[in-house]
Amino acid sequence: MAIRKILDLLSLYQTFVLEREAIIGEPIDLVFSFFSDASNLEVLTPKWLKFKILTEFPIVMKRNVKIDYKLKLHGFPIKWRSGITAWEPPYRFVDEQINGPYIKWIHTHEFSESTKGILIKDRIEYQVLGGMFTNFLYVAKQLDRIFDYRKKKMEEFFNKT
Repeated sequence: MAIRKILDLLSLYQTFVLEREAIIGEPIDLVFSFFSDASNLEVLTPKWLKFKILTEFPIVMKRNVKIDYKLKLHGFPIKWRSGITAWEPPYRFVDEQINGPYIKWIHTHEFSESTKGILIKDRIEYQVLGGMFTNFLYVAKQLDRIFDYRKKKMEEFFNKT
């Protein structure tokens, strides 16, 4: 039984979860509109990733829209295609990787009103090649850096509006 648990932990298909929250003191329609504009992905992505949207603008966000990107990670070019699999303005949308660096990537964005402002929740479910070892040694730390940057940029954007 213990061997089976160890093998499960080493599974290449283990799902990891990253969750982040932020509160923005703006109306929900304004906050959702910001996230509905695909060009703001470049604002929210660290410069060191050299992130660029390849899909021609304007991109009208809705269910089943596909968006192509490219980025560089440690000098290696990566192409990524995601699709919007849920679109429920102004409360929620989901993007999922179709092609890219992850085995699985599902990013759920939720927006709700709270007493302090609009609560933004990001939940990412992902799988990486190499499972727990790759995630522990590299991916989780990288995602923490990216989503810390994202939160900082989001707060800067809304504090100047």
